[in-house]
Amino acid sequence: MLIEVRNLTKHYQVHQKEPGFTGSIKSFISRRYETVKAVEDVSFRIAPGEIVGFLGPNGAGKTTILKVLSGLLYPTSGEVSVMGYIPYQRKKEYLRQFTLIMGQKNQLIWDLPAVESFLVNQAIYQIPEADFRKTMADLADLLELEPLLKKQVRKLSLGERMKCELASALLHRPKILFLDEPTIGLDVTMQMKIRSFIADYNSEYKATVILTSHYMDDVTALCKRVIIINKGHLLYDGDLKLLVERVAPYKLVKVVLMEHLPNGKLQAYGQVEENNGYQAQILVPREETSQMAARLLTELPVADETIEEPAIEGIISRIFTGDTHVADI
Repeated sequence: MLIEVRNLTKHYQVHQKEPGFTGSIKSFISRRYETVKAVEDVSFRIAPGEIVGFLGPNGAGKTTILKVLSGLLYPTSGEVSVMGYIPYQRKKEYLRQFTLIMGQKNQLIWDLPAVESFLVNQAIYQIPEADFRKTMADLADLLELEPLLKKQVRKLSLGERMKCELASALLHRPKILFLDEPTIGLDVTMQMKIRSFIADYNSEYKATVILTSHYMDDVTALCKRVIIINKGHLLYDGDLKLLVERVAPYKLVKVVLMEHLPNGKLQAYGQVEENNGYQAQILVPREETSQMAARLLTELPVADETIEEPAIEGIISRIFTGDTHVADI
């Protein structure tokens, strides 16, 4: 396995201060700390070339795990191995093998053109000139960078800057990509371009990708496997499609009707979620979807019909809120 995590635990001691001047004095004399359990006894393994989605609400522990894997944080307990290296030892050989991209962090030099930051990274990673030019050409082609390279970073749009951030982080052709919210704040078109690039990079260089994102479109487009974390605990590790089928054993049939029909006429075909008389959404058990869809077409005045998977956001939310228990998945 490329990445092995066994019983990883990470706790923080967080200073607690009462408000006001009196609180400041008390804090100066005697500080009070609270233990925050960011990650608690988490284990998983990731094979070379996998793209794995890390899902969880804010504060679940996703970014903490990525920082431990990249060597920025020491684990409180447990064992972590990446490519045979112990990340927190920060050996040069390991640092050359991965990249950590955080959508809310800026690594480019703000007042200089992006290409200047690329040259700095070339020097840091000691990339031979021929390799640098070849990689730059590949990345410029995949990300459409040519018009952006000589612009000051502060004059780039958020989407343009994110493309340059990706290119800068990938110049040394890392074998592992830790991506923390890489499409945050981007418009729909730019999100699609970034997803396409990540998929192409994974295919081209056989890179392993760990992706955290609150945009479920990122996850469904890129990840067959997901790891779900909440309050520091691992809730699920497995196939995303299987998760959807088990948590939501139904599909959504949407129909457009040629004449007004009340709920009573539709309830024989499944659970009516929405109905304004001319457009309706009906939940149908997965194993009955084809049969019920055919019946709707033949028995009712249907002008149009589509069958969809339930929204992944709703499924994940049910797990976070405890409506669906781990034992049920």
